[in-house]
Amino acid sequence: MAGHLYRVDEFRVPLDFDRERLTSKLAKEIRIPRRFLCDVRVVREAIDARKKPNLYYSLRLEFESPEILNTPLPRGVRAIERSSLDIPNPAFYESSRTGSRERIVVVGAGPAGLFAALCLAESGANIVLLERGRRVEERMKDIGLLRSRGTLDPESNVCFGEGGAGAYTDGKLYTRIKHPFARWVMKRLVEFGAPERILTDAHPHLGTDKLVAIIKNLRERVIERGGQIRFESRVERLMLRDGAVSGVVLASGEEIPSAAVILAIGHSARDTLERLERDGVPIEAKPFAVGVRAEHDQEFINRAQYGNPEAAKLVGAAAYALTHQEDGRGVYSFCMCPGGFIVPSPTEAGRMVVNGMSNSTRSTRFANSGVVVQISPSDLAAHGYDESPLRGIAFQRDLEEAAFKAVRNPYFAPAMRVSDFVSGHATGRLAPSNFLPGIEAVDLRELLPDWIAAPIAHGLRAFDRRLEGYAREEANLLGVETRTSAPIRIPRTETMMAAGVKGLYPVGEGAGYAGGIISAAVDGVRASEALLAVLSD
Repeated sequence: MAGHLYRVDEFRVPLDFDRERLTSKLAKEIRIPRRFLCDVRVVREAIDARKKPNLYYSLRLEFESPEILNTPLPRGVRAIERSSLDIPNPAFYESSRTGSRERIVVVGAGPAGLFAALCLAESGANIVLLERGRRVEERMKDIGLLRSRGTLDPESNVCFGEGGAGAYTDGKLYTRIKHPFARWVMKRLVEFGAPERILTDAHPHLGTDKLVAIIKNLRERVIERGGQIRFESRVERLMLRDGAVSGVVLASGEEIPSAAVILAIGHSARDTLERLERDGVPIEAKPFAVGVRAEHDQEFINRAQYGNPEAAKLVGAAAYALTHQEDGRGVYSFCMCPGGFIVPSPTEAGRMVVNGMSNSTRSTRFANSGVVVQISPSDLAAHGYDESPLRGIAFQRDLEEAAFKAVRNPYFAPAMRVSDFVSGHATGRLAPSNFLPGIEAVDLRELLPDWIAAPIAHGLRAFDRRLEGYAREEANLLGVETRTSAPIRIPRTETMMAAGVKGLYPVGEGAGYAGGIISAAVDGVRASEALLAVLSD
C-alpha cells in the first residue's frame, strides 16, 4: 500500500554536505521520528547565494510516510497528492493509437518538430519529417567553416539543421510553463541520454556536446517506430485547396501529399514565412527583442555572484539574470551562457547576427549573455516600417546588414567595450575575446538606432549597480543579437490548427508559441495530441 506523500520546500544544506545523511538531518530539523520518513528524495535543487560568500543548496524534498502525520505539520512541510516525479505517458498514448495510414508531414526537426514526430510515430501514425538542414552531427562541420573561414552555408548553420537553434546554442532546459507535458519531455530526454540531474536542477542545462547524442537517439527512435526523416529537404510552399492544406512542395519541385502538416520551422525560416504570407496564411506581428551580446570574464561573474570565485569548483560557473525598465521599455539579459562562447548565427548572406552557446562543462574563460530591448510592432510603425505582419523581419534584416557592413572581414562581429558604450566614447580598443572568426572595433551606438542604443546604455548602467563592475573596460559587447524570438505569430484555434487553414498545425518558436527547448517540445506534443484526436474520430 502506498504511503502518504509530503513535500518540504527550501531545505538548506552546505555545498559539501553528505547527501547520505539527508534523511537523518531532515528528521532532526522537522522533529519527526526517522521511521516516519521513507524514500526521501530531492526533486529540485538550486544554489542559495543570499549570504555569499557562504553558499548553500536549497532543496525541495519529497518523502513518504507509512502513517498520516499529526497536524499541524511542522513549518515548511505539506501534504501532496502524489510525487511530482511520477509523470506517466500523456493519456493520448493509451487512447489514440491511430489506425489511419494517411501521411502526416512534420516540417522542421527542432525540438517542436522532433517531439511531434516522436509522439506521432509512437502512436502509429504514418509520418514524414522534413528538415531543410543536415543531421545534427554534420552541422558542426558547417558551423566550423563559418567560425574558421567565414564561409556561411545558408541551409546548415547555428539555426538550421536537426535539433534546431537550441542544439548549437546553450541547451538550456529551464522553462516557466507549467504544462504537465514539460515534465514528460524532460523524462524522455533522460531516456535518450540526458543526465538524471536535469529532473532536479532548478535551471537544468545540457550543453551542445550532450545534445548531439540525445538528438541522434531521438531520431533513431522515430525511425524505429516507422517514421521517415528526410534531411536537406526545404519546403518551398504548402499545397492549399479550399481553405485546407493537402501537402507540401519542396524546393526541388517534389510534391508530398498529406492529410495534415505540423509546421515547426523555427524562428529564422524567413523565406518560409514570406511564402506563407503571400499564400494567404494568416500571420500577425508580435513583440520581440533585439540588442547586443555581452562577453565578460567568467571569474568576474563568479566573484560577483558567489563572493568567492573558488566556489565555482564546487557548483559550476555562475550565471546571472538582470532586468531594467527604461521609460516603460524592458531591457534584460537573455540566454546567459556561463563558461561558454559567442557564435556567429547568420542564415542569410551579407547579414551578421550572434548568439551564445556552451558545452556541458561550462568551462571556458568567458561568460556571455544577450542584452536586449523589448520592441513592439507599434515601435516599428513609428520608425518608418510599414504595417506588414513581417515588418519585424525587415527590421531584423536591416540591423544584420548594418552589422555585416560595419566590419572588413566577412562574419567578424562588430564589437565595443562595455565601458565605451556606456560612456558614449568609442576608444577603438577591445577586451580579450574568444569569438571566432574574430571581432573588430566598431562604435555600436552608431550602428544601432538611438531608440535601441539609448535604452541599452541605461540598462547597462543599471546592471552595473546590481553587479558592480558589469560595465567594465575588460568586457565587450558584440553585435547584433536579433534572433531572440520570431517577430510573428501564426494565429491558431483551440484545436491548434491555423486560423482559416484546416489541417495546418503551426507550432514552436517559429509560429510564436514557445521560447526555448522545453516549451517548443511541449508545443509539438500538444499539436500531436490534437492531431491524433482528429485521426481517431
